[in-house]
Amino acid sequence: MKKDIILSGVGGQGILSIATVIGKAALKANLYMKQAEVHGMSQRGGDVQSNLRISDRPIASDLIPCSKCDLIISLEPMEGLRYLSYLSQEGWLVTNETPFKNIPDYPDEAEIRTEIERLPRKVILNVDAIAKQIGSVRVANMVLLGATTPFLGLAYEKIEESIREIFGSKGEAIVEMNLKALATGKEIAENVM
Repeated sequence: MKKDIILSGVGGQGILSIATVIGKAALKANLYMKQAEVHGMSQRGGDVQSNLRISDRPIASDLIPCSKCDLIISLEPMEGLRYLSYLSQEGWLVTNETPFKNIPDYPDEAEIRTEIERLPRKVILNVDAIAKQIGSVRVANMVLLGATTPFLGLAYEKIEESIREIFGSKGEAIVEMNLKALATGKEIAENVM
């Protein structure tokens, strides 16, 4: 088992929380894991990208080579497109469709959507709207994580356990909302596939 994952988005969207949940679930499954946070996640509104490598064998490098990524998880559609050169021919892009316009010359939304639609393997969903229906836009990242579960190669129960541990100190209501977001994203991805 080997999964090379790129997580992308904008600072403050919860990309590193997704990476933490996946990483914890991988460790619970007794897998090897390496992570590299490549861009300035400390700046809210700046681009964030993280490489996450999971394997049942030791991993030499924490960086994913071009054309070898199995999955791009993106909370921002333009940021997902930025890393397409890393995606393998069999790889999937799972992305939020809602842009975060953090630059003055943000590309045309229709052009971004057209580029994404050209990909043979993609899941596009409006995680912000889905999270709002669940009860909080703050769980948008867990909706997106749920949509990636069919491609992660990790037991869904391990991901749920990781969410319980990570968010447990915030109370049962927060844990349950995050789990509901995860389940909703998973269901949408399974229907799209």
